[in-house]
Amino acid sequence: MTDPQMRSDFPRNVAPRWFAWKDGLAENGFRFNLDYFSLGQWSNSNLGEGQAGGGIARLYGSWQATELGSLTFKIENRHAYGAVAPQFFGLDGGALSITGTAFNDNGTMLTNLFWTQRAHSGSWTFQVGQIDVTDFLDVYGLVSPYTGFQNLAFNTNPTINAPNQGLGIAGGAKLGQNFYAVASVADANADPTSPNFDVFSHGNLFKSLEFGYTSGFDRLYFDNIHLTFWHADAADDGSRAEDYGATFSAAWFIDNEWMPFVRAGKSKGTAALYESSVSVGLGYYGRSTDLAGIGLNWAEANGIPGSQRTLEAFYRFSISQGLQITPSIQFIDNPLLNPGQSSITLLGLRARVVF
Repeated sequence: MTDPQMRSDFPRNVAPRWFAWKDGLAENGFRFNLDYFSLGQWSNSNLGEGQAGGGIARLYGSWQATELGSLTFKIENRHAYGAVAPQFFGLDGGALSITGTAFNDNGTMLTNLFWTQRAHSGSWTFQVGQIDVTDFLDVYGLVSPYTGFQNLAFNTNPTINAPNQGLGIAGGAKLGQNFYAVASVADANADPTSPNFDVFSHGNLFKSLEFGYTSGFDRLYFDNIHLTFWHADAADDGSRAEDYGATFSAAWFIDNEWMPFVRAGKSKGTAALYESSVSVGLGYYGRSTDLAGIGLNWAEANGIPGSQRTLEAFYRFSISQGLQITPSIQFIDNPLLNPGQSSITLLGLRARVVF
């Protein structure tokens, strides 16, 4: 239910003392990593800035405090390089689209600080604290904007009004050999730049419930078919209306190389990006850590006539053990916020270095 990439890939012969120190901490149950992401995007839109850039620095890890209990933490700094952060670049150019998910200008944030308790039998897991519901809500193997697709249409379903990281409770349980359930209750008004632990008294909550099927619980992120139901309360100050919806996702890892997926969602209310969305696509895991992906999305928005279609293709490859580069292209047909342009093409280049 957290970021699965906890292993540092940075070449160990570069800083052997650093890694020896980290290994010593890991032997005592404390593991951590540092990484940095950079994303540049350029578009041919006749509106907006025409280019955007931003970066994310992360310190994250976990402490195995007991045999069945652990503390997970993540601190991030998200920043834009110029006038527009990539997360809002599509909107800036007239597309109703989040083209650079997570690459915003929110500054320093506490995105994880939660306790995990597991059953000795492995039949259930429970988390409480500062959580990110998108770590476990409607996930599949290509969900991460750090390693896979950049457009929200192919990350956490864009019909879900998922809250920012904040105080919450989440749990998962096995329902037999292949079925499972995951549920959460979290702060719908969360602000990770200013964590608030007085949450459940005001009643502005986000709730979710998911039922799924997997080929085996060691392949939960790879072979997965599920239904997700969610509901978000209206904000007391009127800034957000009540909304709710349901999503469906099916993805399967074939021969440990190919991952076809079909994902759809429907929502009622005004806060989610789309009211209706259908995505299909394919991922290919090549040599070492290489990954290619292509996705197609159709979406409709509440109160805006017409539909918008999005295509994204990317290829992630490793320059070295600790450096990954991901060029990408996004094509948005009938951008809903720019009726004067029939389509927008957007090029992207993402880099990640891990320490």
